[in-house]
Amino acid sequence: MITRLSGEIERRLLVNYRVDPAVIGPLLPAPFRPQLVDGAAVAGICLIRLGGMRPAGLPAWMGRRSENAAHRVAVEWDDRDGTKAGVYIPRRDTDSVLNVAVGGRLYPGQHHRARFRVRESETHVAVAFAARDGSVDVDVAVRVTTELAGSKIFTDVSAASDFFEQGSVGYSATDQAHRLDGLQLQTSAWKVEPVEILSARSSYFDDAAAFPPGSVELDCALLMRRVPVQWSALPPLAARGSVGL
Repeated sequence: MITRLSGEIERRLLVNYRVDPAVIGPLLPAPFRPQLVDGAAVAGICLIRLGGMRPAGLPAWMGRRSENAAHRVAVEWDDRDGTKAGVYIPRRDTDSVLNVAVGGRLYPGQHHRARFRVRESETHVAVAFAARDGSVDVDVAVRVTTELAGSKIFTDVSAASDFFEQGSVGYSATDQAHRLDGLQLQTSAWKVEPVEILSARSSYFDDAAAFPPGSVELDCALLMRRVPVQWSALPPLAARGSVGL
């Protein structure tokens, strides 16, 4: 089992939704509960391009590049050391055959194959993907701005940055109903930029059967670029009622 990966976040777009905790709560496996901000749950989609990813200790030229997506929910849970915070990831998608092959086997995090379309410049980013099994599709376009405007969750970009930096631990659903794979993101250069959402479509969050009208609202987005990163494997977490997309 590979325990640590090194590389770079070339681009990470965090698209965030404000969700009724009474709606999202039943979708979470125990021991998780929604992490609330002013009474609302925070969920979203991470659209991330990774570059130079390789087992820690190997030279950068051996690294691989991939487009990836993760649906995520900010959660809390209790263990013997107290209350912890992180994210629950019901589904991961990727354009990388390698990520599908090793995820959940040689390294934590099972992935589904997807096709990605990306357009980006220094001022604009557009990312879309569709799962090859037809179960999920997302299409988001944003423009870089100087401040975070219109968010009902976060007062400013600093508050948003602190919230997501503290949620560096993630547990992913697997094909074993009672096992969650764990990863922790580590970087010495955490930084985010505010962006304005020009358009956003998500087959998951736009599904009125799962999220009745008024229970979910697109809130804001943040952008990370050119950030060195390591992901460390965590021991699997036992879960009850785990679900995936």
